[in-house]
Amino acid sequence: MRFDALTLFPDMFDVVSEAGVTGRAHKQGIWQMRTWNPRDYTTDVHRTVDDRPYGGGPGMVMLADPLNDALDQALADRGDSPEVILLSPTGRRFDQAVAQELAQGPGAVLVCGRYEGIDQRFIDARVTQELSLGDFVLSGGEIASLAIIDSVVRLLPGVLNDADSARQDSFHAGNSGLLDSPHYTRPEVYRGQAVPEVLMSGHHGRIQAWRREQSLRLTVTRRPELIELARQRGELSKADERFLASLAAQQPD
Repeated sequence: MRFDALTLFPDMFDVVSEAGVTGRAHKQGIWQMRTWNPRDYTTDVHRTVDDRPYGGGPGMVMLADPLNDALDQALADRGDSPEVILLSPTGRRFDQAVAQELAQGPGAVLVCGRYEGIDQRFIDARVTQELSLGDFVLSGGEIASLAIIDSVVRLLPGVLNDADSARQDSFHAGNSGLLDSPHYTRPEVYRGQAVPEVLMSGHHGRIQAWRREQSLRLTVTRRPELIELARQRGELSKADERFLASLAAQQPD
């Protein structure tokens, strides 16, 4: 697995290559990270990577040539044909399913835009996929790229100490795409609030059932659309449906 980033701020990617579980996995060689600065592929003394937009308007637009040359170098260095992903508000919504798709592949080249945007001709010719974290705007694609790298790398075998950790995550297919259940640790009583008794029982069957019910409860309250999606995929059991029906019966008319 290898990620490359076309970015004007390569130092930002030290976060995922040096810190936390992704940093540890990077040191272990489970995945690789390279950055390519478009300024290194300019030909003028000012290392210009942007210019005024045709048609007028505020802001500047990133030039196609430096990005194109940086991408050529990244692909030649990789020696394969990965997805070239632009982080963009117009892209497909990034979610856990997309993370799992990317985790099954060789990685990707992430194009981090800045300023008002990127010359559309580069996008049309070179970008194979556009992704968006959500309906909000960032100053550039770097922070979104970091989020994507972190979410994908943690799914790779050997990255997490316990492989089951990722399967229990919110939105993971192993949890029917639902929200994760609440978690507790020591002390047993904190400011008058005790850990739920079932978690202290040592009865794995009861604990598993409790966690599933809490996941259902939280999801139907916070993200009810995820319940419907799981239902459409046939991932809710009869016990799940009975529990959801009991929650609905408790709601005031």
